[in-house]
Parts: sequence; C-alpha cells; structure tokens
Amino acid sequence: MQERNKILTEGPITSALAKLTWPMILGMLGMVIFNLTDTYFIGKIGVDELAAIGFTFPVIMLIASISMGMGIGTASLISRMIVSEKILIVRQYAAHALALSVVIIIIFVTIGQLTIEPLFKLLGASPDILPLIKDYMVIWYWGMIFLVIPMVGNNIIRATGDTFTPGMIMLISAVINIIIDPLLIFGIGPFPELGLKGAAIATVIARGIGMIVTLFILIRRKKLLTFYVPDLVEFLHTWKNILYIAGPATISLLITPLSIGVLIRIIAEFGNEAIAAFGVIVRLEMLALLVIRALGSVMMIFSGQNWGLGNKTRIFRGIKIASLLSVTWGVFVFIICMFAAQIIAGIFSSNTDVIQITAGYLVIVSFSYGFQGITMMGMSTFNGINKPFIAFGMIVIRMIGLYIPLAWFATSWIGLEGIFWAAFTANLISGAITYLVLFKKIKADN
Repeated sequence: MQERNKILTEGPITSALAKLTWPMILGMLGMVIFNLTDTYFIGKIGVDELAAIGFTFPVIMLIASISMGMGIGTASLISRMIVSEKILIVRQYAAHALALSVVIIIIFVTIGQLTIEPLFKLLGASPDILPLIKDYMVIWYWGMIFLVIPMVGNNIIRATGDTFTPGMIMLISAVINIIIDPLLIFGIGPFPELGLKGAAIATVIARGIGMIVTLFILIRRKKLLTFYVPDLVEFLHTWKNILYIAGPATISLLITPLSIGVLIRIIAEFGNEAIAAFGVIVRLEMLALLVIRALGSVMMIFSGQNWGLGNKTRIFRGIKIASLLSVTWGVFVFIICMFAAQIIAGIFSSNTDVIQITAGYLVIVSFSYGFQGITMMGMSTFNGINKPFIAFGMIVIRMIGLYIPLAWFATSWIGLEGIFWAAFTANLISGAITYLVLFKKIKADN
C-alpha cells in the first residue's frame, strides 16, 4: 500500500497517472461493455424495446450517480488518510459508508417501485412503451443493492492506490453479463425467452457476483472492512464527514441524469426513433469518454493523496498533464467518428433513422469530448482536495447553465440537430471555464 502511495506522491507524474489509469480503463471498459451488451441485444428485438431502455437511462444513471457520490465521498476521505496510515479510521469510514449505502438503497427501491408508471409518463413514454419499461425496471430496482454496494466498495479499494482490482471486478461482471444476456433475452437452449425481463435479470446476476467479490476483497485481502455495531453518535459523526464530500458530489452527479431526463422529454417530441438513437448515443459516449473518465478517477486519488501531504505544486502539474491527455484523446475519438460513425451506429440498430441520428450526433459532438474531459477531471480534482462545492459549480454551469437552455432554444430553431450543437457548445465552454478555475485556484493555494 505504501508503494502505491509513493507512486502518486513522488517521482514522474505522467508515468504515475498512466500506471494507475490503465487498470481503471479496464474497469470502465467493463461498465461500457455491460451497457453496450444490453443495447446490442435489445436492439435486435426492435425499436420499441430500444426506445424503452432509452427512457430508463436517466433513472438508472440517477441511481448510479448516488452510488458514485457515496463512493467519491468515501474515497476522498480515505485517499487523504491512507498516506498517514490511519487504518482504524479508514476501516470506520469504510464500514459506515456501506451502511449508509444500504439505507439509501432501501429508500430508493421503495420509491422506485411505487413511481414507475407516473415517472416514465412524465418523461414522455407513450402507452405502447410503458409496459416494456415496467418489465425492465421492476426487476432492476430490486437489484439495486448489487449496483450500489460494489460502486462504493470499489471506490474504497481505489482510494488505497489499487486501481487494478476494482477494474478486474468490473470486467468480470461485464463478461458474465455478455454470457447470460443472450441466453435470457432470446431463450437459447434450456433458458426461457424473457426479452427485456431477461436483460434485467442478467444485469442483476452479473452485478450480484461483482458485489460478492468486492466484499471478499475488502474483508479478506485488503482488511479494510470489519463488522461491528458502533453507537449512534459515532455513526452520525462519520456519516457527516462522508456526506460533506458525498452530498455535493452526489448532487453534482445527479444533475446529469436529471438534465438528461429533461433532454429526453425534448427528444420524445421527435418520435421513438429519436429516443432509441439517444439511448444508443449515451452508451456509446461512455465508450468514447472511457480513457478520460478513467484518468479523471485517478486524478481524484492523485490530488487527494498529494493534498494530504501538502504537495500542491505537484497537483497543479498533474492537472496540466491530464488536460493535455484529455484533449489528445478527444481528437482521436473525433477522427474515428468522422470515418466510422455510420458503421458504429449500424451495429446497434438496422433502422435507418436511428443510424442517421446516432451518426450525426457523434460526428458533431465528438470534437468537444476533450473539453468535456477537462470538466470531468476538474470536478474529480476539486473533490479530491476537499472542495466539493466548486466541483458542483462546474457541472451546474455545463448542464443547467449551458446544455439544457441551448438545447431548448436550438431544437425550436433547427430541430433535433439543435441537441447536437448544444452539447458541442456546452462542452467547449465548460471545459475552458473549468481549466481556468483550476489554474487560478491551485496557483492561489501555492
């Protein structure tokens, strides 16, 4: 553990970021494969089914954002403590974070099951799509525990400087999902043909196995989790410290799915094909931003550990290197989309309208992905150095200040393509603002 900490706090920054980023890429690739697998096989059933999971995306992303917020809050605290070897406090935060996650799961499962129909009607789902959505979400909500616990647990492991183990856990879950998905969706061999229900069941099974492995690693190998019954005062104290970071981080993350919900409401006016295309787009963006997201997650650990030791100049240099890498990756993705967007879109649907919409979005918006990455890394850095409210401000600027109002005006002016240009503009402006704020803040703290 100490060697991993030294990698982050001493020596060449570029090699340190690269060494910890590539395992993160593996893990996030697992997440992307997980989502793209569902999209691919469901797309083989029909446009209505593809539209159904398009509607579910903001709700699923909302729950995932809450989980990630909890993970960020816990990881931020642990990454700053681990360099001082305060192992008893680390274990305390780990146990209390998972306990808080269970409380949140109970609340959201209850609310989710009771609000499926009114919620998706509000998002613009038509009567023919609603039964398909209900088939999927009833099962998915019950499997929430298998999403939330591993999300928080893997962030705890990453905070120690070990990005490989969580990456492998996520990749294994994705492989399991790839195997089970077609069996339950199409009824291959002895398995029943369950359609969307099969996709949901496969997701729950794969994530359940991931949860078991994560808990095993935390308890037996890392020895970062012990089960005991603290008093209420101790619980509330540690929850308060976790939520200081997790609260703003979760709200920041929630802004994206809530904003996507608004965007879906706008896109629904253009028909089921547009919704189906958007469902494909948001999952392809997870792949396009894979390296940037992985680097952003590492930046939170990097900045947190260096902040804990007072290495502020090193944090600043890391930001400049990470920003350059983000823009370089964005240009690479743009080149691929310029030549292969139609082919990529055709993998997930044979419908001409879905292909055209998906390809059109990718060609326009991909040029701005590098700047979107700077915003992501800026938010991770601010969370890592215990400044979550600045991170919150960055996402508010991008989504509420820019993306949604621009999308609303642009679609009324030039139609569906207005969404594309709104995303492009929001990414460029928010990325530039984030970099300037980071530069100013880190320089001021030196």
